[in-house]
Amino acid sequence: MIPKTALLDSPAKPQFAQAARIATLSLTLFCIGHFFIDVYSGALGALQPLLVDRFRMNFTEAGILAGVLSFSSSVLQPAYGYLSDRFHSRLFTALAPAVAGLFISSLGWASNYAGLMVMVFLGGAGIASFHPQAAANATRGITRHRGRAMAIFISSGTLGVALGPTFFSAVSGHWGLHRTIWMAVPGAAVSLVLLGLQPPTATSEQPHRRLDLAPLRAVWKPMTILFLLVFIRSVVQTTFTQLLPLYLHTERGYSLGKSSLNLTLFLAGGALGGIIGGNLADRFGGRRVILISMLGSMPFLLLFVFTTGLLSTAGLVAGGLILLFTIPVNVIMGQELAPGQTGTVSALMMGFAWGTAGLLFIPLTGWISDVFSMQIAFIGLVLFPLVGFFLALKLPK
Repeated sequence: MIPKTALLDSPAKPQFAQAARIATLSLTLFCIGHFFIDVYSGALGALQPLLVDRFRMNFTEAGILAGVLSFSSSVLQPAYGYLSDRFHSRLFTALAPAVAGLFISSLGWASNYAGLMVMVFLGGAGIASFHPQAAANATRGITRHRGRAMAIFISSGTLGVALGPTFFSAVSGHWGLHRTIWMAVPGAAVSLVLLGLQPPTATSEQPHRRLDLAPLRAVWKPMTILFLLVFIRSVVQTTFTQLLPLYLHTERGYSLGKSSLNLTLFLAGGALGGIIGGNLADRFGGRRVILISMLGSMPFLLLFVFTTGLLSTAGLVAGGLILLFTIPVNVIMGQELAPGQTGTVSALMMGFAWGTAGLLFIPLTGWISDVFSMQIAFIGLVLFPLVGFFLALKLPK
């Protein structure tokens, strides 16, 4: 005789197993897409020294170019987040790697500075389209250790940003700027995979007819603090991502390959830091992780700017690792504050804050570098986490 409990449990087990498989497939696909989309996001930093020479740009113009990328790839993300929450189309994520890959890989074909800005803007639009919907759906169906799952998703993108400079530096160094067009092939391939295998996106019973700000207004105070903390971290992260190779090349005389390698090490440390931060948040809470990150990263970043050689590189890597503890923490905390607006919140935390920081501070860093020096500009940058530490004290316990 079959126990009654077995009869009750047996239909649920296959359904649970299938849901787990779908959740795992979804997370895997979004991690792959995130890796490749952010390979293109990190490419401009490696190409900046070559573009500066080719178009005879000063540091301010180089900063404006990177600011355009921050605007189109990040500041506009809330718009894509709202559209993805409303229409639930897979195309926001599926087509993004192909679009980003095509335009970012074609920068060597630009004929002048204006054309270069247009291509950077269009490549950034592909990057912006991917992030809100992917962040909202990557952990869908995962009920345990969501912090860890989000950390894996976000760190896959950080790893892409880390390796992007090395990939593009190697291709442009061996074959020249014109041949970087071949780097568009992986993006097109990933788009085909996503079109074929990506599960349907989450839908609600009542599709959004308009942007509903009520859930955000109800938690405006902690959400504002979270946003400012992401902004402060992003001032350092995005400026380093776009200008670190140029800083090392001009201030320290590093080769283009060595400059790009240092950026890769900084961001690879950040990718590992994101995974560590997600696990620490599951165990100790997001507030503690943010406090540790802000205060703990600054001494290592100061070590980087005031020393040279292996000691400086070690400070750069350790500073990036600790600074980027907070990437998954901020996103998860924001989504839990407004669970009905996950796409919009993800865009605010991952895109708008990052993009606003880059849009304002990358050109500003370039201008300070022209007026004073890049060394002075970078010393100012690494002091920002101290401000973040005091702000994080205001987060609710």
